[in-house]
Amino acid sequence: MIELSFRRAKGLGTVLCLGAHCDDIEIGCGGTILKLLNEHRALKVHWVVLSGTPERKKEAERAAQMFLKGSRRPTVEIHDFRDSFFPYDGKAIKESLQALAAKISPDLIFTHYRKDLHQDHRVVCDLTWNAFRNHCILEYEIPKYDGDLGRPNLFCGLDKQLCDRKIKNILSAFRSQSKKQWFTEDTFRALLRLRGVESNAPGRYAEAFYCRKALF
Repeated sequence: MIELSFRRAKGLGTVLCLGAHCDDIEIGCGGTILKLLNEHRALKVHWVVLSGTPERKKEAERAAQMFLKGSRRPTVEIHDFRDSFFPYDGKAIKESLQALAAKISPDLIFTHYRKDLHQDHRVVCDLTWNAFRNHCILEYEIPKYDGDLGRPNLFCGLDKQLCDRKIKNILSAFRSQSKKQWFTEDTFRALLRLRGVESNAPGRYAEAFYCRKALF
């Protein structure tokens, strides 16, 4: 397994995390964010959630505080686009992301997987690539009923401590989701362990991403 490292990446100053719903970022790349913040204390993180009810916004704000603890200059935005209607609200969402792209030029972007079967997730991915054309974009995965997990080509190795922290934060922050059959510790840990096996991660766990373009 070829190892790439952001540890000594001088150009890594700003990271943009995009999520359709409150909890997507945390599930998809929460462990990687925790690891990056451990290694880059001056990292500036823009955390943008595009859909959230008043109850879920509060949960998302709390989760962002947990995951971004230690970040010196975090920016958290939670919008109120209608859940499950993103394909029909595409114009407004596109304008929102274009406005964001006019303000910041992140060194690394996390967004949804292009082949995710949730319609909102796909829209966010498509518009991410549309708004940020010359950036390093990693697409994360979300386990769900649809069974759309694919074959990712980039992995971020995590140790058990980081995985425990990620899972604890998610379950603690998003209490409104606790009745969902899949929203459990074993679901999140199982996927982390599976991706750890696939990447032969030293810490036994990993988050997985789809990297479509990268310049070395």
